[in-house]
Amino acid sequence: MKYPVTPDGRYFAVRGRLWRMADPSLPPERREVLTRELMAARRAVGTALRSEDEEALKVARAAVDKAKRALGERGPVWWTDGAPDMNRKKVKDTPYAAWYAGLNL
Repeated sequence: MKYPVTPDGRYFAVRGRLWRMADPSLPPERREVLTRELMAARRAVGTALRSEDEEALKVARAAVDKAKRALGERGPVWWTDGAPDMNRKKVKDTPYAAWYAGLNL
């Protein structure tokens, strides 16, 4: 499924909430490696949840966070114009509200 991306390319919107995109300056090969690491870490989270292994869950969630930070989806923003981070905010409460409303989803 393709989600709408803000005009500046910083976020995609899912069910009225903004999620930060990966840093577009990452070389494609590096982004691919990090994405594979992220997917493996997410699978590990699921496995740990099913097995109710709290230590494995802690390790897996840390791996998800590490991959998302390396991708630029968490942590310091990757843009340089000083705009604030709107990650995880409701679109209606951000400067992207008019853009989103105009999508007619």
